[in-house]
Amino acid sequence: MAEVTVTIGGRDFEVACQNGEEAYLRSAAGMLDREASVLIGQIGRIPEVKMLLMSGLMLADRTAAVEDEIAAMRVEMTKLQAELAEARANVTQVEVPVLPPEMSEALAEIAARAEALADNIEDVL
Repeated sequence: MAEVTVTIGGRDFEVACQNGEEAYLRSAAGMLDREASVLIGQIGRIPEVKMLLMSGLMLADRTAAVEDEIAAMRVEMTKLQAELAEARANVTQVEVPVLPPEMSEALAEIAARAEALADNIEDVL
């Protein structure tokens, strides 16, 4: 088990975590420290327990707001998925005939012969 020293609100705390989770712990402590710094800036020096409690509550409030936003986005995504499914169901397929290559060659040859005949007729007239 790893021991990590984190600083929250200018105070150091020794925290144990699983090996490999040190970076996650430091990141979480950094979020808590930012909230604690806001409190200390507004209130000044406050007891450690109150600082940690209020910082945790501020983070919980942010988390709740993000969860509400995610829920609203999920509702919107579900609505858009239903609209997309309906639009796909209402799409009319248009079949475009594809001419085989030999048909294209034959048409080109017929066009060349027609041009040659037109040239001959012009020469005769």
